[in-house]
Formats: sequence, structure tokens, C-alpha cells
Amino acid sequence: MIRNEGRESQVFKLLRPKTTVSAHCDLPCGVYDPAQARIEAESVKAICEKYAANEDPEFRARAILIKEQRSELVKHHLWVLWTDYFKPPHFEKYPQLHQLFNEATKLAGASGTKGSMDPKVADDLLGKISEIDKIFWETKQA
Repeated sequence: MIRNEGRESQVFKLLRPKTTVSAHCDLPCGVYDPAQARIEAESVKAICEKYAANEDPEFRARAILIKEQRSELVKHHLWVLWTDYFKPPHFEKYPQLHQLFNEATKLAGASGTKGSMDPKVADDLLGKISEIDKIFWETKQA
């Protein structure tokens, strides 16, 4: 075993990456779109509506769980846009952008859709995502 140690370290040295990178996914893909957040938020709204129309306690418990998961996905997709896609020049041109993201992520959080079964809260979230979407596509055209 002692004779093998030198050889193993040489193999690990050869396999060690020469360059280290980081991104929101395993590969710096550059693919961003508010549609991901919108689709999850639409799912949240639909779940709230189905919840209100169904009295079955098992269905309702499952609906709450799935809605909370979808709300968390909305937050994730918004955070990726906020922290990875948008850059200082975007925030300079659209000074309301930080506030808009803050409000949207809060609407997807515990004080918003994650903690409420009210479809109106989901509508408010969709409205914020729509505003972000508009700015996003303006920046893509620039």
C-alpha cells in the first residue's frame, strides 16, 4: 500500500481541474428567463384555487405542501435572475429593480404565497414577475 500512495497522488494530480468556475447551475450556461418563475407562480395560483374548491382534508394537505414547494421554486428562480443575470448597469438604468425583486421574493415567501392560500396573493406575485419580465426583455434587446 505504501508503494501505491505516490502513484495515487500522481493520478489525483492529473485529474484535478486546472480551472475552477462557479455559476447558478453546474455549467455557466447563460440561460435566464423570468418564465421559470412565472410558471411556478401560475402553479401556485392554480393550487390555491383548487384548494378553495375542495374540502377533502388529504387533498388540501397535499395542495399546501406542493404550493409551498412551488413558492420556494419561484424564490429560487427570482434570486438567480437578481443575483446572476442582472448587473450594475441594469440597476442603474432601472433603479426600482432591487425593490421589485425584494417585493417579489417576499410575495413568494412565508408572508406571501408560501404562507397563504389566497389566490389574490398569487396574483400580486404574478404582477411583480410581469414587471420583472418586462425589464428583463428590455435588457435583452439592448
